[in-house]
Amino acid sequence: MNDQSKINDTRKQELLSNVVEHIDIKSFDARPIVDAMKKMSFSSRDTGRAAELYNTMLADPDCSVILVVAGSTSAGGCMDLYTDLVKHNMVDAIVATGATIVDMDFFEALGHKHYQALEIPDDDTLRSLYIDRIYDTYIDEEKLQETDHTIGDIANSLEPRPYSSREFIREMGKWLQTHGKKENSLVKLAYEHDVPIFCPAFTDSSAGFGLVKHQVDAMKAGRSYLTIDSIADFRELTDIKIKAGTTGLLMIGGGVPKNFVQDTVVCAEILGHEDVEVHKYAVQITVADVRDGACSSSTLQEAASWGKVSTAMEQMVFAEATTVLPLIASDAYHRGHWKNRVKRAFGKMFD
Repeated sequence: MNDQSKINDTRKQELLSNVVEHIDIKSFDARPIVDAMKKMSFSSRDTGRAAELYNTMLADPDCSVILVVAGSTSAGGCMDLYTDLVKHNMVDAIVATGATIVDMDFFEALGHKHYQALEIPDDDTLRSLYIDRIYDTYIDEEKLQETDHTIGDIANSLEPRPYSSREFIREMGKWLQTHGKKENSLVKLAYEHDVPIFCPAFTDSSAGFGLVKHQVDAMKAGRSYLTIDSIADFRELTDIKIKAGTTGLLMIGGGVPKNFVQDTVVCAEILGHEDVEVHKYAVQITVADVRDGACSSSTLQEAASWGKVSTAMEQMVFAEATTVLPLIASDAYHRGHWKNRVKRAFGKMFD
């Protein structure tokens, strides 16, 4: 922890004064603009087709929808968007980075905020003030360290054994029911709606710091400690894919979550389920290039060669996600296909 006496509290308060407000997809109807974009070209047309595909997923009674999130869209103002997808039965499972779930959602569930940068001073100055920066967004590092310790406290309260990230995040949601300071938390609502959340690289986040401290403290005291079982993560998500049958992917960013969810098809085949379907629908919103392998090494069409995704109903949207995702989500919310969907409650599979 920093030396409190060396922090310029006035300057820090000045920089952390403009709170990021999360967009409410229910407050506006994006259908007219999405319909107009379908008649355009370039990224507008791609966005229109992506919205159409997401609506097709929601209208297909056999389709289970998996939300895949990488990057910092939650910190950037899409946090309430994701909770609305859970509350209104528009997603059935979530695969995300640890940062999305812990450093952003759980962080705000503890009562902390993300802030718009009114200016971007020298990053060494930010470091001296214990302010972390994500492009033009600020996070109070002191509050983030409180989050690290809270994760450690939750770990200390649990039976010392291996947990999948899904299982541990479920415990986080349960903990928030009593101790949380924000009703609209993805972790909490996913727990309440039996929507499982997987973080295949869970410790690559504030959870990692808290869990390392939990482990070191236990080792020093000669006690057993909790661990995260990444193999169980893969097995459990593959079990969901096998049970779901027809699946659609709504992917924001790429990275480990994208590859992890696509690999469930291959894993199911290896387990002897030769009849497992490839992901029937897929939408990916990303700014990553494909020429150097940065787009998680493949476009959705390339993923078809690996037996993961169908090429018939897929759409890449090369755009910064906070600019187009609210349109796609609002369009789907107002078209209302979610009202007739059967609730999957995949979280109950593991009770």
